[in-house]
Amino acid sequence: MERVALGVMAASGIVVLVADLLGWLDALAPGGALPKVTLLILSTVTVFLLLEIDRLRKLDDVQEQLTKLDDNVQAHLSKLDINAVARQLKQEHYAGVIKVHGRFPEEEFARFVEGAGQDVTILQTWIPNLHHFKRALEKAIVDQQVTVRVLLLHPSSPVAGLRDEALRTVRDPALSVDVRASVESCLAGLAELSLGVQEADRTRLQVRVYNSLPSIAVYKADEHFLVSSFLHGQLAIDSTQIEIDGADTVMGQQVQRELSTLWSIGSDVNLCDWRASIRTITP
Repeated sequence: MERVALGVMAASGIVVLVADLLGWLDALAPGGALPKVTLLILSTVTVFLLLEIDRLRKLDDVQEQLTKLDDNVQAHLSKLDINAVARQLKQEHYAGVIKVHGRFPEEEFARFVEGAGQDVTILQTWIPNLHHFKRALEKAIVDQQVTVRVLLLHPSSPVAGLRDEALRTVRDPALSVDVRASVESCLAGLAELSLGVQEADRTRLQVRVYNSLPSIAVYKADEHFLVSSFLHGQLAIDSTQIEIDGADTVMGQQVQRELSTLWSIGSDVNLCDWRASIRTITP
């Protein structure tokens, strides 16, 4: 149908051209040069379209195929869970590790705590940097209704003496740390935090002490972990921190098992009178 219409237009142009050469058009429309030129141009364009119509149709077919291909790609992509794929790749290749910090990132952990909606857990011998995120912990307990669990070394544990020695080994004695006094100072800070909130909120701050050699230090907020080791001559917070995202990752599961193990062997501390409570717990 397209070819027929274009053919008629082209033939009309040729007829008009012949009629013009024979002088018929001058008899019908004297001085009609402009319409003649216009008709001639249209005829030329029509002839060109007749010659190129197959190519134009092929372009239409290509465009149609591309449209169908794009629709198919979009349909397949819509079936993919991109986030799930990303999580799977992260678990397979990095075991959940997403970043390594040179030392403990206090501000970043405070943000993790402020955004927590499930739980916050800290495993340490004591928490030297408690003052950096103490307000964030209070907000989590009161405003976010999140349970905060803290695991500390029993101040009278033999391990406290071992850690003392480990910290003194390569340090100037003037820089030595009294582990027992540091644990007790941390317990006093947590007791202050507990007494500073309403009684109904205090149950969400749970503290236990353990008598065991800790393998790692852990700061956890929901699915985020910051994990470090207890090195000789260096506090854990000054050591390299491995950031893990995902409790279901390989690293996340291992760290969570360690937290669960130490929590199960730990003893509850009554923060209302932590000194008396510690005395009743045999290290």
